[in-house]
Amino acid sequence: MDEKIIVGLDIGTTKIACIVGHKNEYGKIETMGYGKTESIGVKRGVVANIENTVRSIKKAVETAEEISGVEIQVVNVGIAGQHIKSYQHRGNIIRTDSEQEISEVEIEKLTKNMYGLSMDPGEEIIDVIPQEYIIDGESGIRDPVGMLGNNLEANFHIIVGQTTAAKNIWKCIEKAGLSMADLILEPIASSEAVLSDEEKEAGVVLVDIGGGTTDIAIFQDEIIRHTAVIPFGGDVITEDVKEGCSIIKKHAEELKIKFGSALASENREDEVVAIPGLHGRDPKEITLKNLANIIQARMEEIIEQIYFEIKNSGFEKKLIGGIVLTGGGAQLKHIAQLTQFVTGMDTRIGHPNEHLSPDVPDDMASPMYATGIGLVIEGIRRADYESRKAELIEKEVKGGKKKKKKRNGTGLSMFGSKRFLDMLEEWFKGDTKE
Repeated sequence: MDEKIIVGLDIGTTKIACIVGHKNEYGKIETMGYGKTESIGVKRGVVANIENTVRSIKKAVETAEEISGVEIQVVNVGIAGQHIKSYQHRGNIIRTDSEQEISEVEIEKLTKNMYGLSMDPGEEIIDVIPQEYIIDGESGIRDPVGMLGNNLEANFHIIVGQTTAAKNIWKCIEKAGLSMADLILEPIASSEAVLSDEEKEAGVVLVDIGGGTTDIAIFQDEIIRHTAVIPFGGDVITEDVKEGCSIIKKHAEELKIKFGSALASENREDEVVAIPGLHGRDPKEITLKNLANIIQARMEEIIEQIYFEIKNSGFEKKLIGGIVLTGGGAQLKHIAQLTQFVTGMDTRIGHPNEHLSPDVPDDMASPMYATGIGLVIEGIRRADYESRKAELIEKEVKGGKKKKKKRNGTGLSMFGSKRFLDMLEEWFKGDTKE
């Protein structure tokens, strides 16, 4: 079996997770090993301290190497942060020979043309995702290869981010002794791990609640329609608990995880937990009702912002699949009930076990690993596409067409991010020369 081993590296605000996996003969993902370490140096999804982040990456990678027995060199990395924006845009090319079948090369040319769009200073297009194609005015075409027509158009979902944020991720990967196969938007990765094809067709909102950010991806009719990043996550809830209960952050985090609830009505006034006092002081008693009130207030604020993005997408009335919550923050008790109450939309917790083989460790099915597993799944998909594309181009070359230059690595140029990686590499080389 041609076994492609893919590594997903989730550089989060609270944790860095490195997952090694491959697809088995049944099409399921088998995790060969994983490493998780505390993330020191990342704030709200963006690298704030390179040296600390590199140290955390190395630790997670070393653990994953030890367990999997695989020497890790190339990783698929997630990108998030409040600087991420998305746009919809339509592009087109006029074909010179309408009697000739549309080829993969033409599709790639159409996608690459999107990089000509002007962006604000300091911003770059990170990824270009084709949504649907239009041939001579006929819309709703998913795969135009092999069809005939004069005018080839496509609707694209264009993801834009700050150049410096992406460069800092690149530098961390390089300094950790690794190379980057692809830079993938985290909500897209998470959606691959926890959403079913039926949900994507029916219309669904993927909400990944991390430590520093809450990532959103909206799908309808199997097409990604909207992505957004809200600059709040589990960390602000911890801060609120710390302030509201007058305790240190470590105790606030433990309190939130062990006893926290998103619904105050589910807790009684007489339920009390004691927090150890500082340096010989008396223990501090906190009612679970009060704790839940603090958490619910902040959680309602986050859900309101999620709901704003849903309404902003224009697909609010077309989302039969409702909302799927994932990420570490989705483990908070009663969060699905609160989300359903605030938005009026059907809500479930998304676990990444749908695409995992049965013998994968149970803790890997936790929502906190959705992004990491999604990066492996998306990495496999992009590597498979790259292989298919190389074969198709080779056939076209043999048929007498102009030969295209081969690319390094396993990035997927159809998704645009490979071009962005080439730019990052040039920048990085320039930085090291200075």
